[in-house]
Amino acid sequence: MGADARAIMPAMSPTPPSREHQFARQVDWNLFRIFHALARHGSISATARALGMQQPSVSAALKRLEDHVQTPLCVRSATGISLTPAGTTLLGICERLQNEVQGIPVEVAKALAALDGTLSIRMLSQLVSPRLDAALARFHTRNPRVLIRIDVAPWRAVVDAVRSGEASMGVACDSAPGAGLRYEPLMRETQQLYCGRRHPLFGQTPSMPNELAGQRFIHTGEDEPAALEAFRQRYGLGRQQAGFAEDLHEVRWLIELGVGIGFLPTVVANSLPDPNVLWPLLPPHLLPGYDVFVITREAPAIQPLAQRLLEEILLELRA
Repeated sequence: MGADARAIMPAMSPTPPSREHQFARQVDWNLFRIFHALARHGSISATARALGMQQPSVSAALKRLEDHVQTPLCVRSATGISLTPAGTTLLGICERLQNEVQGIPVEVAKALAALDGTLSIRMLSQLVSPRLDAALARFHTRNPRVLIRIDVAPWRAVVDAVRSGEASMGVACDSAPGAGLRYEPLMRETQQLYCGRRHPLFGQTPSMPNELAGQRFIHTGEDEPAALEAFRQRYGLGRQQAGFAEDLHEVRWLIELGVGIGFLPTVVANSLPDPNVLWPLLPPHLLPGYDVFVITREAPAIQPLAQRLLEEILLELRA
C-alpha cells in the first residue's frame, strides 16, 4: 500500500473496554468489604463501630458502591437496613471474595509445597460432628503431609491452649469468648440426664429435674459446660456424688453400671451400638443445650494449617 493511500485512511480507534472491564478497573475493592460488614451488622452505626470508621464514611461507601452497580443495594429504616434482591446477590459474591482473599496465603504456601508440619487440635471428649469429620477428611486428602494431632481436654483447657498457641485449633463450648480468638459455631449440643439398666429409675417416665435432686450423681468435673452447670445447680442436681470422671467415656461407663445418674450429650448416647443401655430421665423440652465452636486465634496470629482446616470447615457448614 502506498504512502498516499495510507494518508487518506481514517485512523483506527481502539476498541472501547466493555462495561464489565471498566467496572473491574474503576471499582474500589474495599467497598465490598464495607458492604459485607454492613450486611452482617445490619446498620450503618454498628458497621462503623465494627470497622473503626465514621458513620458518614460508611454511608458514602455504600453510595459509591450503588453508583458502581447502578442499583440500590439496601433499604434503610429506623431499625437498620434490609437488603434488596440485588444486595442479597452481591452479599453472596462478597462472601466468596472474602473466602478467596483469606485463602491467598494458604494457596501460595501450597504452591511452595509448604503445607506440612503438625496440626494440633484440642477438643472436647466424645464429640460427634459429621461436618467436622467431613472437613477433616478432606483436609487430609488435600494435605497428606500434615501430621494431625488430636488431644482431648476440658473445655477451659481447650480455650487456654488455643489462646497460648499450644494448640492450632480448638473445638469446645465457651461461656465467655475471649479477646483475640475467633469463634465459628459448629453445632448445638444438647445434654440429657441418663441412668443405666441396673438403676432403680430405669424405664420410669421422665421426671422434672427437681424430683431427681436426691439421686446419687456422676460428675464430669472441669469438662462440664457452664450452661449445664447452671442447669444442674438450678435444680439441685449432683449434691449426692456417686462418681467422678473427666472423660465422657468413663462417665458413660459409670452410668451404665448403675453407679449413679449423669448427663451425657444426646448425640453420644444415640451413637452407642445399643442405645437402650441408657434411659433418659428428663422431658425433651427441658434439656439444657449450648453451642460448640471451632476456636482459632484471630488473623494474623492464626496458624496457616489451622486457617486451611477452618476454610474446609466453613465450606462444609455453608454447604
